[in-house]
Amino acid sequence: MRITRSVLSVTAVATLALGTATALAAPASAAPNTTPAKVCGTGYKTVNSAAVGSRGTVYLTYNATTGKNCVTTIRSTPGTATDMAAWIYVPDTEAYDEDYGKYTSYAGPTYVYGKGHCVDWGGTIGNVSVQITGSNCAARAEHRVTTVR
Repeated sequence: MRITRSVLSVTAVATLALGTATALAAPASAAPNTTPAKVCGTGYKTVNSAAVGSRGTVYLTYNATTGKNCVTTIRSTPGTATDMAAWIYVPDTEAYDEDYGKYTSYAGPTYVYGKGHCVDWGGTIGNVSVQITGSNCAARAEHRVTTVR
């Protein structure tokens, strides 16, 4: 009986220690530290997105109150500053905005008035770029191109 209690006690302590170590361990991959709504601001809702390879996602958001679109490129795993970009263009009005630089987490926000217009938009993380043209044009199909340089 005494041996059984000792074995159970040791097993319980070992299980508790393992559980504590597992709970305190860092996750295998960190999640992005922001969202499109945080970057673009109050009232912006995601209306489209595109993967930038496996490095992250570029988001197109829209604010129905202001009629403005916003684009931001967000890395999947923040880290060392790398070349990043977010851009948006309205062909009908030639309105354009871009943000390009070395960032650890996200590029943008970029804004244009886009209510009732098709938009072209995209983003870059490192050597991977994605470009979407003819987007959010009702029944018209958009065109996506991903480039690795």
